[in-house]
Amino acid sequence: MVETSTRISNLFAKHKEQGTKAFIAYLTAGDPSLAVTTELVLALERGGADLIELGVPFSDPIADGPVIQRASDRALRAGATLPKLLETVREIRRRSEIPLLLFSYLNPLLRYGLDKLARDAAAAGIDGVLLTDLSVEEAAETVTRLRAQSLDTVFLAAPTSSERRLRLVAEHSSGFVYLVSRTGVTGEQQSLAASAATLAERMRQLTELPIALGFGVSTPAQVAEVAKLADGVVVGSAIVKFIEANAASPELPKKLAEFTRQLTAPLHPS
Repeated sequence: MVETSTRISNLFAKHKEQGTKAFIAYLTAGDPSLAVTTELVLALERGGADLIELGVPFSDPIADGPVIQRASDRALRAGATLPKLLETVREIRRRSEIPLLLFSYLNPLLRYGLDKLARDAAAAGIDGVLLTDLSVEEAAETVTRLRAQSLDTVFLAAPTSSERRLRLVAEHSSGFVYLVSRTGVTGEQQSLAASAATLAERMRQLTELPIALGFGVSTPAQVAEVAKLADGVVVGSAIVKFIEANAASPELPKKLAEFTRQLTAPLHPS
């Protein structure tokens, strides 16, 4: 595979050069509305996020815990669709160059049309795609079609992944590799699974790509802990839960920026 040069790869190259770690924030696009999503992305960036995972709302998010399931439901009820999401990306791009990763289940993209999605997403300003339920053993054709539009393809590896699966994740990923710190669905956890360190070590033996670690990271202390193991720290459910709790506030973007600033503080040496 020919490696792409995207905002994502450039971001991790910059952090490597500076000896710092990236903060990756997930939010469900369209929650509480697509109009607000643009402001929330900008708020996350102001708070220190380096890369945004834009979750495509889906009616059957099997890998997600209750927090993100509720967010998907709210977004769908608010009228969020993939075409409208791409319009939102265009609006974000008029105001920011922060790397954007489309985080989706396969079905919405197949329904849209994979080749059309790749063209339209790249044209809108998306930098990469993560398909949560695409089997890495069957990913080669999809990867080729997405990479044809210079989109990074990011795959998940878990503590239970076999050696063969880890090799395929390394082969098909570009930009970075996403490590799941534990088995099960997304959601906040009180502590980081011990298997996370072992998984990071296994993955580093197979790829020179940056490694990001997520699932269950929800506090500044956990961010600091993950930063010792990985090149990027992913926080999702904690951010989505904060948005849910403050959705009615006219100061939601301001509050989210401050909340993110607290989470990213361990990554910014004073």
